[in-house]
Amino acid sequence: MKSLKFIILVLILGTTNSIQAQDWLIKRSVWGSTDSVNADYEHTIEYITIHHGGEIYPDDKNTLEYLKNLQIWSRNSKNWIDVPYHYIVDRHGKIYEGRPLKYRGDTNTTYDPTGHALIVLLGNFEEQELKQEQINSLKTVTAYLADLKSVPSKKIKTHKDYAETLCPGKKLSAYLETPDWQVFLQTTTEN
Repeated sequence: MKSLKFIILVLILGTTNSIQAQDWLIKRSVWGSTDSVNADYEHTIEYITIHHGGEIYPDDKNTLEYLKNLQIWSRNSKNWIDVPYHYIVDRHGKIYEGRPLKYRGDTNTTYDPTGHALIVLLGNFEEQELKQEQINSLKTVTAYLADLKSVPSKKIKTHKDYAETLCPGKKLSAYLETPDWQVFLQTTTEN
């Protein structure tokens, strides 16, 4: 059944190499990340949680510089071990490796992110339009994580499902209610 699930993913997302080799992922070393190590933060993934950046993100903003600055701010201002998210999707659909998946993420809200793989789409989806490239990349990384960590569709939710927040914004939230996303979830996480 796992083979059938993978074939469906291939049909939905494209070639098998992109999922297996993660050639879609821009590694931490490319954007200039420094190591984050803290055994106290280690956890096991059981959920996938979708966020938006919460701030207007211009299409021409330099994501590499943004991520370096986010890492510095996260460590110096918040005393976190790294950027708060495990995967970051920019406005062009490029997927960046964030905090190592073995370490729990961080949040400015009240929920405990232990056990959650955190995906953020850059932009403020209360105001900005969601781009098709971001939707495609959200599907890619969600399918990858659901397969890698055996996360069922009922455990793929948004930030506002766990805390009092507008995140991931009304426009991303609206997309996540569409038949397109619901069919994707069902075909991606069927056992």
